[in-house]
Amino acid sequence: MLLLVFFLAAAAALLVKFATADGDFTLLSKGPAKREEVEGKVVWITGASRGIGEILAKQFANLGAKVILSARNKMELERVKSEITSKHPASRVEVLPLDLASGEDSLREVVKEAESLFSGAGVDFMIHNAAFERPKRNALEETEKGLQDTFHINVLGTITLTHLLAPSMLERGRGHFVVMSSAAGKCPSPGQAIYSSSKHALNGYFHSLRAEKRVSVERCAELTIVAATHGLKEAWISDQPILLVMYLAQYMPTIAYWFLDRVGANRLDAAASKGNTYSWKLFFGQKKLA
Repeated sequence: MLLLVFFLAAAAALLVKFATADGDFTLLSKGPAKREEVEGKVVWITGASRGIGEILAKQFANLGAKVILSARNKMELERVKSEITSKHPASRVEVLPLDLASGEDSLREVVKEAESLFSGAGVDFMIHNAAFERPKRNALEETEKGLQDTFHINVLGTITLTHLLAPSMLERGRGHFVVMSSAAGKCPSPGQAIYSSSKHALNGYFHSLRAEKRVSVERCAELTIVAATHGLKEAWISDQPILLVMYLAQYMPTIAYWFLDRVGANRLDAAASKGNTYSWKLFFGQKKLA
């Protein structure tokens, strides 16, 4: 009897832990980020002018990394740099404007400049965070321009940047690529067909790191650095119910696809009314979306 009570208590505790998790269990078991893995290293972050990219830059700087900030908006990059250096005067931060859709020749020059910064130290961590996300809509409503814009930034630009930077890493015998992907790149994502396909393409190319951007940017950045410094090949970062769908898609895909088929139309309706497109209520139908 005592054994049964113990088993039920343990199962209940595990269920509560899963229900409140914001990352997969392997990731959450690793503890804090390893400062020694990034201290003094060069970390290049794309999409660093706002959101998760900005928070990643601040957290990496706080761990003693030398940071390169990239995005299209130079003014916002300078703001992020100013905020970092005002809080941590000893931090070493460089601004390097970047347009991932600018083509291979332009990206080659940006890579050369990045490699020459900090006395030519080279890039130790390349954080692919920049992304172009379309508004949620029916797949058949998407345009050719939307498709091209999304893939030029999310796929072609990111892969080209990797292709140009990887040889230098191989020559030095060190270097890491950290790819901020999405749950949309692991399982169907109603209302995000083009964005989802671009993330599936990235996962197919890198198969390294997945981060769903529904948790707070601070927590997402924190867990991303934990995954990077512990050398995890892939990590899931998300609130529920997305994390549950991820596990289902990975281990019980038939159930996952049934679930997503059920919420698909409701998700589009929620997006059109600017409602919550990540809510449990989507499963129960349109009338419960208020």
